[in-house]
This record gives sequence, structure tokens and C-alpha cells, in this order.
Amino acid sequence: MWILVAAVSFLVLFAGQPPAGAELYQFIDRDGTAHLTNVPTDPRYKRIDLESGKIRPRLSQRELNQTIARYSRKHGIHPALLRAVIKAESDFNPSAVSKAGALGLMQLMPETAMSLQVRDPFDPEQNIRGGATYLRRLLDRFQGNLPLALAAYNAGESVVNRYMALPPIRETRHYVAKVLRYYRNYLVRDSSATVSRPFFKQTLRPAATFPDKPQD
Repeated sequence: MWILVAAVSFLVLFAGQPPAGAELYQFIDRDGTAHLTNVPTDPRYKRIDLESGKIRPRLSQRELNQTIARYSRKHGIHPALLRAVIKAESDFNPSAVSKAGALGLMQLMPETAMSLQVRDPFDPEQNIRGGATYLRRLLDRFQGNLPLALAAYNAGESVVNRYMALPPIRETRHYVAKVLRYYRNYLVRDSSATVSRPFFKQTLRPAATFPDKPQD
């Protein structure tokens, strides 16, 4: 059973800014699964301080770098790319919740997190592991075409499958361009980069020339 659905609905309803008096509770069971609710029915639930904006403790910069490096090596993804996705998705906020219900550093949707065996999307370690696994899956699906993989990360694999090109969705095209820009910047900053520049298979056209929604 997916135990974050009720909590996600609660968080999305207030878009990460709960009104005065709103409360959220959490407990972590013996298997390490995080249970979240706004209506605690068990004494093991402990109240989370929503005003502090922290559902999970942040990683230190050193811990974050180590986690990114570990999953970059495991999945054959440049650490600059993982940093770029995290920057674009959550601006490195492990407690981020989007209006659509995406969670944590790499903004995993609940069903995606469940499929990746991410029990607590607000845990930075689990979230990065899941996000890196998912990004690797998309890169393989689209034969290393980074813009298409990023578009699928943003809009969903089925949308990109429909066009087998960047979908004509302004938000998605802006997202892809933003991640690629961050990626280039992080590559320049990374003194240990093993490639001089990223290779992109597809030239991006200006997103503003496309409608907000796909046309049938």
C-alpha cells in the first residue's frame, strides 16, 4: 500500500504553505518507511514543525556531494547533470512539494517514487537514488538523447513517446533549456569533469513559438 497518498494530498492542497494551525505528523516504522498524515491515529506519530519548512533534515554540502557522486557513478550519469536536475526541480530543497504533488530534491511523483522503491521521498539519500535511477532509465529509453530524457522527466514518458521529439509544450521546453543551461554551468565549475562539453543530439528551438498544450 502506498502510504504517502494522504499526506501528499494534504501538502499539495496548501502548495507547501500550510495555513496557521495546519499540522502534519510523521513516524518511521521498523522497516524505515515514513508514514505521513494530518490526522494521527497512532501515538507513534510525531508532529512536524511546518513553520521551519523542514520535513527532513538537509544534507550538509559534503554529504550532498558524496551522495550525488555515488549515484552518478552507479548509473553512469555525470554529477553535473544530477546537480542540474536537482537545481531545476527543487533548488536543493529536500522538503519541496510541487502543486502537482512531486516531492523532494528531484521532485518524484508518488507513483514514480513507489515504482523506484523510494519509501520516503523527503529523505535526500532515497530521493537522489530514485531520481538518478529514473533519469538513467529515461536516457536508456531515448538512446542517450538528453533533451528527450529531460522532457520525459518533466512531462512524462508517454508524452515524449507520442512525438518522439521535444513535445510542443512551453513549460517542458523551458524546463529542458533550463536544465541544459545549469548542466553546462556545473560542467564549467567542476574541475574534475572528464568531458569538455556535453553532447546534445537535438537543437532546441525557442519555446515561445509553441503553444502551451500539444495539438492533436
